[in-house]
Amino acid sequence: MGRDKKKGGGLLAAGILLGVGLGGFVDGIVFHQILQWHNMLSSWLPPTNLLDMKVNMFFDGLFHAVAWTTTVIGLALLWRGFKKDTIPRSTPMFVGAMSLGWGLFNFVEGLIDHQLFGLHHVRPGERELVWDIGFLASGLVLGGIGWALIRKGRTAKTA
Repeated sequence: MGRDKKKGGGLLAAGILLGVGLGGFVDGIVFHQILQWHNMLSSWLPPTNLLDMKVNMFFDGLFHAVAWTTTVIGLALLWRGFKKDTIPRSTPMFVGAMSLGWGLFNFVEGLIDHQLFGLHHVRPGERELVWDIGFLASGLVLGGIGWALIRKGRTAKTA
């Protein structure tokens, strides 16, 4: 109990998982659904007919299910920590952990799905590499902001 409260481990784990989940939701809702720039498998299986679109929607749904599950686990960790009073009440640390989680999501998902496996690109077309690099960079920026806020939260007094 003492170590967790002192270091903020429970808060960090909960915040990172929430950030990963929320980052996944922003990606899926904004890029997949609202802007319709890509689907989960759109580079492997372009959604040019109804069957291929349905397959892409199914995998988009699996992607959202993972984002939802990650978010629920983050909420459960947060709730458990609050009930046991093992989580420090540090806004900078919590916001930083969520930003770090979102940054990790963008960077890891961008590296694996966009670059390594080529499942899809942020915005396919003549400048797809620029969009993909921008997505990776957003992960690094969010992660850096998160790291700075976590450090600030560790030095600040918690209520």
